[in-house]
Amino acid sequence: MSNLFEKTASLNTPIECFVFDSAAEEFPVKPHWHYFAEFIYMQSGTAAMTADGAAFTAGAGSLTLFPPLCVHSISAGGEKMPVYSVLKFDLGKFPSVSSYSPSPSVIFRYASEKKMPVYFDKTSAEEMGCADIFGDCISEMKDFRYGYDVMLRSQIYRLIYRIIRCWESFGLNIWECPVNADADRSIDNITEYIDRHLSESIKVTDIAAECHLSYSAFAAKFRERYGMSCKEYIERMRIFKAEEYLLFTDLDIDYIGQETGFSDCSHFIKSFRKYRGATPKEFREKKRS
Repeated sequence: MSNLFEKTASLNTPIECFVFDSAAEEFPVKPHWHYFAEFIYMQSGTAAMTADGAAFTAGAGSLTLFPPLCVHSISAGGEKMPVYSVLKFDLGKFPSVSSYSPSPSVIFRYASEKKMPVYFDKTSAEEMGCADIFGDCISEMKDFRYGYDVMLRSQIYRLIYRIIRCWESFGLNIWECPVNADADRSIDNITEYIDRHLSESIKVTDIAAECHLSYSAFAAKFRERYGMSCKEYIERMRIFKAEEYLLFTDLDIDYIGQETGFSDCSHFIKSFRKYRGATPKEFREKKRS
């Protein structure tokens, strides 16, 4: 199965959202899997899809979701080449909004075990409001306006919970899922913990302890899952956070560096230049111009 693993660009863009025109892109999409969830809304045409061995044809207006670790493929399902919208993201970054319920990542894993459907026809997709949700996500990603990240997350939450409600109608009992408590952290949900502590002097040894793993075991598992060290992941996430401060506030560079967890201003500038090819000041001036 390792030869089917696909590294995702989601580590460069935490949420991917785009329109895929199969007539203009490399197609078909060969069997592969990744650690991120992928939702596909079919705009036009039909596509022949597989998900962990199950085959089906996705028609216009339908929704298909590929959970993390699901081996999937997409090819033409008819004469008209398919055009579809894609949402790809880390489910671990979407924790439960309440203390009493399991997190979406836990529910999705449980739904996979219970063989819940991953394909929803046009009628079901319309009831979920897929056209509006995908359209809004693509618009937010394109316009990149103030609050775009909150708007994106709110729309994805909206879709996630409508899918879960649909599964409930098929008999899924989410209360049989384990509640995703802090004490039960694992590689599957540790990114949520990291995101919450980015502004602090967070150490990989502390993160490993949260997962009840030794440093070496955690480091190996994290690199296997995300294709980079945990230290590099933390640095990348801090850059994303700093980028938003630079674009949407007038806070000075020193303050932004402190708020995003960098040890000092020179470290912040060096790291930012490494990933963005410009200093924070140059980046801000260029984007605002």
